[in-house]
Amino acid sequence: MLRDIFGNPFTSCGLEPEWLTDTVIGMARSIYTEYTFDQLPVLADALQDAGCDSDPILNHCRSEREHVRGCWVVDLLLSKA
Repeated sequence: MLRDIFGNPFTSCGLEPEWLTDTVIGMARSIYTEYTFDQLPVLADALQDAGCDSDPILNHCRSEREHVRGCWVVDLLLSKA
């Protein structure tokens, strides 16, 4: 659960502004407010469609680990981190 909240401390990843499409932000906001963290793989697809090529972000979204509110990827996308 700590990796879901803090990510991997040995891997840095940035966020490119062009990845923040209306679709990506809408999905991230919905996942956050509705606690539908099982939708993170769909968010990964939307990020990839927006040009995201960040392995840490995409792999985290597609991992089968439990995701919780405070997920570092969702927080990063929503500027909560």
